[in-house]
Formats: sequence, structure tokens, C-alpha cells
Amino acid sequence: MPSPYTIRWGILATGGIANTFCRDILCDPATRDVSDVAHEIVAVASSSSASRAEDFIKEVKCPGSPKAYGSYHELVNDPNVDVIYVATPHSHHFQNAMLALEAGKNVLCEKAFTVNAAQAKKLVETAKAKNLFLMEAVWTRYFPLSIKIREMVKSGEIGEVQRVVSDLSFGAVKDDGSYEFEDSHRMLNKDLGGGALLDLGIYALTWVYQILYHCQPEPREAPKVLASMSLYEKTGADEMTSMMLQFPKTKTVGIALTGLRVATQPDAVGSPASGPACRIFGTKGEIQVIGPLYRPTHYRVLKKGGQPGVVEDVKCPIPKDPKREGRDGDKEGWGHGMAWEADEVARCLRDGKKQSETLDWKESIMIMETMDEARRQGGLEYPQLIETDVFDPKSPLNGGKS
Repeated sequence: MPSPYTIRWGILATGGIANTFCRDILCDPATRDVSDVAHEIVAVASSSSASRAEDFIKEVKCPGSPKAYGSYHELVNDPNVDVIYVATPHSHHFQNAMLALEAGKNVLCEKAFTVNAAQAKKLVETAKAKNLFLMEAVWTRYFPLSIKIREMVKSGEIGEVQRVVSDLSFGAVKDDGSYEFEDSHRMLNKDLGGGALLDLGIYALTWVYQILYHCQPEPREAPKVLASMSLYEKTGADEMTSMMLQFPKTKTVGIALTGLRVATQPDAVGSPASGPACRIFGTKGEIQVIGPLYRPTHYRVLKKGGQPGVVEDVKCPIPKDPKREGRDGDKEGWGHGMAWEADEVARCLRDGKKQSETLDWKESIMIMETMDEARRQGGLEYPQLIETDVFDPKSPLNGGKS
């Protein structure tokens, strides 16, 4: 058996999402039945200090001797790094990803790709010009569950799909109506691109797009967008956003809902008692995805004309590595679901691809354009520092260093 193709990662930022991603890619690939690719973390950067990066490396228990950097500029110029994982808030994605691309590095950038479509287009233009790989890290796309559902839709298992309704919302308010977190928290802070849309709405849109757009034959058309948005009076961030997407060619409709005041599953995240978080309606039946939509592990198929109450009920657990320490004392080990997107990056780099066929540049840009239109209709603007599509290597978002 040939050796797996191993890619060397540089991790840009040391927050919670970076921690989860690194723990996942360090799990044994065999636990998810992968043998053709593997991952190695060779460098980590914090914008505050090299010691913070060192602490992160110890916390994640990275094998080997990864470099610890106190600036993003040092990281992107490390010759041993094959690809940079951008794990900063939405507000920083454009400047951070551009920093890496300009340094000649391939990039996996966390969702939402950018703050606006103009920034996304600039990233794509730069990647094209420099012949580099670039991908938005919408990890849900690469779940075996998502792949299976797309296959069922394409094969016509539920007939012609007419409508998709998806919702990812958190009930983040206390009994007195105030939020569980401070106004400066990234979920409410417009300086960080805060609000429901970019953080949660991207997943509701992902389910609409991967069914009503991605599963359709070329040429595909952009949808018409009708949006409603309510803004949090204290910070101006969106706390409830509803979007209706009309796809003119297929005459299908997608409804994407997101918010911070009422939850998709009020009794518990992932609870089947609350009903599906996404419903895919076809002429011969329906596929129900049990939430949360960013990390689904359970779906149902209901067929038209079938016996009432009889469904195909499928569980898709995320595999765990017993050798990696689990969360909250989980004795089964670690496994969260982010490694599948990293495997996709490795295969693309191995095969010389510059974008992923599962979520290509055109679709990432189109989803950003959809969110732009929702913001336009809702009157939501972010500060110019994070809206600009002018790259500045000395931007405070890049650590203010060069």
C-alpha cells in the first residue's frame, strides 16, 4: 500500500475553532476509513505572542516540533508550510487570507468566507493569478451524511425537489430577555462581523444551496432573494434573519432562517423531538435532516404513499479516535467532524486542483452575494475596516506588523 499523501498545515489563530480543527486532523485517519491522505501541523501563529502559540501547541498535543510564531507574517512566510488554515473571526478573513495568498500559500479559510462578495472575488482573483488552492471551510459539505443526501437528491429518490426549508437558530436569551453573552461578544459585535447571518445563517444557506443549486445540472442560475432582518438595538448586529431564495430556472424555492432569540431545537441541540432542522421536499417524498445543521448526524427519508409512520431513519455518528483525549471526559476519544474537509484539501493539493468541486469559488461567491443582498434589504452595514476589499498587509486585522 502506498504511503498517504501528507500535507503540512500552518494554523493562523489560536481560538476555539482552531483548537477543534487541529484536534480533528491529528486523529488517526483510519478511524474515518481514510488511508490516502494524512495531516501534519508544522506551525502555529498567534497575533499576540509566540508564547500563546506555544501554549496552543501543548494544549492540542501536536506531535513533532511545530514552530510557534508571534505574528501572522512569520507564519505565512514559513517555507515548510503547504497550506494555511485561517481560523480568525469573519471580520479578519479577507485580510488574513490575502496575507497568506500574497505570500504564495494555499488557503483554507473559515466560513463565512469573507464579510462581503467583493472581498470573496478579490481572494479568488488573487488565487487564480498566483495559481494557488483556495477553499471556504464549510465543513458540513464534506460530511458523509451530506454526501449521501446529495446523492439521493441527484438520483431522484424523492422525485424532483421543489422546496428546501432550513433553520439554524440559537435561543441565546435569558429569562429577562437579555443575551447570555456581553454586547462585545463576537456574536453581537459588528466590529467582528457579529450577528446571526454570517455565523449561523451560512449553514441554513448551505443546505439550500447544496440541494437547489449544487445538485442541479449546468448552467446554474443565481436565485432572487427576498429577506427580512431585525437588528439588535444595542449593537446594530442582526439578531433574526429570514431569506427566501427563488431559483428561476428550476422554479424551486429555498427558505433559510437564522436567529439568536429562539432556538431551532428548544429542548436540546440535535433533539429529534423538536422536528427536523432542514426539510427537503420532493414530488415522491421528503428528506429530513435533524439538527444542528452545522454538524448533523441523523436524517430521515419519508416516501409518498408509504405506510404512515414508517420512515428510513439513518444515524451517521462521527467516528472518534480513542487515542486522542475526548471532550468532557468522553472515554470514546476525540472526533468532531472537521477532518473530512481537511481530507478534501489534501486530495485537491495532491491532484493539482485549485478549488474543490464540492464547494467551488463560484458558489462561495454566490452565497456571499446572497448575504450581501439580505444585508442590503435589512439595512445592515459593518465598519469600513472590515468591509474594505483593499488588502493592507499592515492592517490591524493582520496584527499591524510586516
